[in-house]
Amino acid sequence: MALRKQSFAVGEYYHLYNRGTEKRTIFLDENDYRRFLFLMYICNTKKSIELRYIDKNFDRGETIIDIGVFCLMPNHFHILVRGKTENGISIYMRKLLTGYSMYFNKKYKRTGKLYEGVFKSIHTDKDTYLKYLYSYIHLNPAKLIDKDWKEKRGQNVTKLLEYVFEYPYSS
Repeated sequence: MALRKQSFAVGEYYHLYNRGTEKRTIFLDENDYRRFLFLMYICNTKKSIELRYIDKNFDRGETIIDIGVFCLMPNHFHILVRGKTENGISIYMRKLLTGYSMYFNKKYKRTGKLYEGVFKSIHTDKDTYLKYLYSYIHLNPAKLIDKDWKEKRGQNVTKLLEYVFEYPYSS
C-alpha cells in the first residue's frame, strides 16, 4: 500500500475523496450505497471491527473523526472530516475503504483494486474554503442531471436544486 505524502493534524479539516479505478462505477445499486453509509458510521471508532459480530446492540464508543459533509456519487465520493485523534483520519479511511472494497469484490465476484490509488485529501484551513466545500460537495449530484450545469448562466435551476435536495446519498 502506498504511503501518504500528507499527514493529518488533529482538529483540522480535510476534504477526502476518491473514485473507482478507470473512473468505473463503485456503487451499482442502492444496497452498495447503503453499505458504504453503514461503514461510514461503523468505522468511526477506535475499536477493531469484525462485521460478522456487529448486531443492533453494537456500541462504537468514542469516534475518531467528525464528519461534516459527504456525498456519494456513482463513481466517486467526497467526505469533509475533522480529525479527533492522532492518525484518526488515516485509520478511518483504511477501515472504510478496505471494508467497502471487500464487500464490493465479494458481491460482484471480482478481484483487484476498486479505487484509483490512495484516497486524495486537501487540507481545509480557511473558512471561505470550508463554505465553498459545503456547497461543492452538496451540489455534486446536479452533475447527474446536467454535467455542464455550472457553465449555463441564467438557466432555471429549480429542477437541479430539487434533485440535489432529494438526493439520498448525501448529507
